[in-house]
Amino acid sequence: MGKIERDLVIKWDAKENLQSAAIRRAKEILLAGGVVAFPTESFYGLAVNISDERAIKRLFHIKQRPNDQPILILIPSFQTLQDYVDIIPPFAQTFIQRFWPGGLTLVFHAGNAVSPLLTAGTGKIGVRLSSHPIATALAREIAGPITGTSANLSGKPPCSSAEDVSMQLGDRIDLILDGGRTSSDKGSTILDITVHPPVILREGMIEREQLASYLANC
Repeated sequence: MGKIERDLVIKWDAKENLQSAAIRRAKEILLAGGVVAFPTESFYGLAVNISDERAIKRLFHIKQRPNDQPILILIPSFQTLQDYVDIIPPFAQTFIQRFWPGGLTLVFHAGNAVSPLLTAGTGKIGVRLSSHPIATALAREIAGPITGTSANLSGKPPCSSAEDVSMQLGDRIDLILDGGRTSSDKGSTILDITVHPPVILREGMIEREQLASYLANC
């Protein structure tokens, strides 16, 4: 892992260019094996480069997260989904077209490019295309997915601000991209589409009623 300078918090707001100095700094850190906290449409998340297994292991250590709990990924674009999942069921397109980018995490059979560390040995991976500009910009900058696990210690409340992240994680991580307070009080909804009909594993931002008609047509 490359040397990382610890300028812990960099502010970013919606008026900034998504190729700003803050995003470039985050890119450098991610490509050096570092861990970056960033805002999403739900809560703050923790990003590492998913192709770096040392960084993934460090992420589990930072969060004090058991190894048997999978970690979802955020992709840079619709087009890259096929590179990280084994198969995209035809009915999945309905959910993708309706709810992406946004707060719906879809669980697929993982492709070969996904580390078993992220799937916790299940062979499945949660994937989302985020609607938050910073989350998607980070993935695009490193030309591949980032992790989207919540920026908190396992079992502790999720963080809605950079200050919350700093209080929980301190200097355990390498950078906090401060995009202000997040707008939701719920995490993403998780839908397992490896089974038929699909199963809601966690109800969050996308309510069960919003999914009902689409599930009925699967």
